[in-house]
Amino acid sequence: MQFKTIQDVDVAEIGLGTYKLYGKECKRAVMNALDIGYRLIDTAQMYKNETEIGDAIRTSHVDREDIFLTTKVWHTNLEHDDLLQTVEDSLEQLKTTYVDLLLIHWPNKQYSLEKTMEAMMVLRDQGKALNIGVSNFPLGMVKKVTEEFRIPIFCNQVEYHPFLAQFDLLDYSYDQDFLVTAYSPLAQGKVFENELLKSIGENHNKTAGQISLRWLIEQENVVAIPKATSETHLQENIDIFDFELSDEEFNSIDELDKTTRLVNPSFAPDWEQ
Repeated sequence: MQFKTIQDVDVAEIGLGTYKLYGKECKRAVMNALDIGYRLIDTAQMYKNETEIGDAIRTSHVDREDIFLTTKVWHTNLEHDDLLQTVEDSLEQLKTTYVDLLLIHWPNKQYSLEKTMEAMMVLRDQGKALNIGVSNFPLGMVKKVTEEFRIPIFCNQVEYHPFLAQFDLLDYSYDQDFLVTAYSPLAQGKVFENELLKSIGENHNKTAGQISLRWLIEQENVVAIPKATSETHLQENIDIFDFELSDEEFNSIDELDKTTRLVNPSFAPDWEQ
């Protein structure tokens, strides 16, 4: 496994996304991932699997301090006191005294963003969240947090894959030294249908999915959290550190149409703000 260093913190370049993983399947996937070298596990209150993930981490042979554990506060829990209480509930389910990263899962205009961030800072000051950040925040909202509120963030977790651009956000992450975590990095399987990605894969004896993940992690400040359940796919997603894309290959992926947003619920923000 290779790591990115953000704000003097090392984060594995490939982690495990756990959306729609439940029960024994979830616990087994997390334990298998840890066994083969994963050290970044991503969950959320809304995923309803924090208990299983806590069980898997506790059962694993890997020390808790060697695991970078992320959870996310659901967008209806952003009132100051609700946030504090629901994070306590998350920690209890995860069977840990802290998470390495706590994120606001989605912005919600019904709540004061400044007060929400103040609650996040309380948890950071208490050591219950070692790092804090946001998810699904368009660039304008990130700037509101970092520039208007003057609250530094560790991460913005966003949909990012070869068919959706995040270049402006990335440029800003370089200025502010925060992580960009790519969820849905395989575009819900659509990367496997793309002829360019398949062709580049043939050059390296890799799948189109592995090419997509490699393209992501070759970008400064980017890590990716593909979901996987089988041991085969878990292994495949981390077998990307034994090759590099050529400049021509990398640039050709950059030039793919980047307007395909797959995750856009009714409560999503205005992505152009």
